[in-house]
Amino acid sequence: MENQVGKTKDVGFQFGIRKTFSVSSEKVWGFLFSKNGLKIWLGKLKNELEIKKEYETENGITGLVRVFKANSHIRLNWKPKNWVNMSTVQIRVIGNQEKTTIAIHQEKLLNAEQRAEMKEYWNEIMKKVGTEIKKPAGNTVYN
Repeated sequence: MENQVGKTKDVGFQFGIRKTFSVSSEKVWGFLFSKNGLKIWLGKLKNELEIKKEYETENGITGLVRVFKANSHIRLNWKPKNWVNMSTVQIRVIGNQEKTTIAIHQEKLLNAEQRAEMKEYWNEIMKKVGTEIKKPAGNTVYN
């Protein structure tokens, strides 16, 4: 059997991306969970994002928040409306006052096509987040 990029033994296909920015971890975390930040990486929410509660976005992504540790990471189920399967997304913020890495990992993807779709999605999200968090403090709107 040939190896396929991103295929795991236990959790289907997976994808991960990491990017480091020259800003504090507090600023990155604050942005990711602001109204604007959430809209970028998750979509506009129809309800609040709460631990052990289901969420839904206006563009049809649904899931359940599994783990939320402030200033560290979130782990949630992720299912766009056109998917038959539920995947898992984890976002970690690792850093200090000078630089911060955002690490996004998604697993339980159905196949190589879904992995490619999410690779494109998360690469675009990382660019958008990077553009926003690099803006001078006076020009960044978090809410």
